[in-house]
Amino acid sequence: MSRPSPRHARPLVAREGWPFIAACLSLAALAAGRSERLAYGPLAVAGLLAFFFRDPERVIPADPALLYAPADGRVVRIERVEAPELGGPAWRIAIFLSLFDVHINRSPAAGIVRRVEYRPGRFQTAWEPGVEGRNERNTISIDTPGGPILVLQIAGLVARRIVCYPRPGTAVRSGDRIGLIKFSSRTDLLIPAGLAQPIVPLGQRVFAGVTPIAAWGAR
Repeated sequence: MSRPSPRHARPLVAREGWPFIAACLSLAALAAGRSERLAYGPLAVAGLLAFFFRDPERVIPADPALLYAPADGRVVRIERVEAPELGGPAWRIAIFLSLFDVHINRSPAAGIVRRVEYRPGRFQTAWEPGVEGRNERNTISIDTPGGPILVLQIAGLVARRIVCYPRPGTAVRSGDRIGLIKFSSRTDLLIPAGLAQPIVPLGQRVFAGVTPIAAWGAR
């Protein structure tokens, strides 16, 4: 089954983007007082920011046997790693977000947020190996009916601010908004190797809350 988008109106731009957009619009208004042409630049930047911070509504699938992409972008890594937080071996599915992707993060499954841990770090290119241990990042641990999972929000070369919405104890549904990373970045999903398996190919483009990328049940 799929869960339709909420009926109540919701802004099409994430609230985190409005301060930047408002600043550009104010600058455009001031510039227009001197010359109409001077306002074109700030208006163009405001439009680009509105595009970047867009927050479209989506029809969210609700299959408890599947785990969905936590971010829009392209799958750049699928690897087996050690994850003590998940009790041992795990699959890491890494998604790179370009400046042109929607940057809203969504929960891969329904569950309870057990832990949120922020760690400061560097701002290296997000697709490089090992940046998950060096760059600024935020780890969201979610207990789901199928087992525990981790969502890692990893800042990239341009990103300088990670936003996380839920707090420990928060119940989330599959596809619920859980945060965003301002400008280019990476979002990883870690799943226990003994409980789940990746079902998405390397290089595929995925969409947050919509594209299934893993399934419960080990081979």
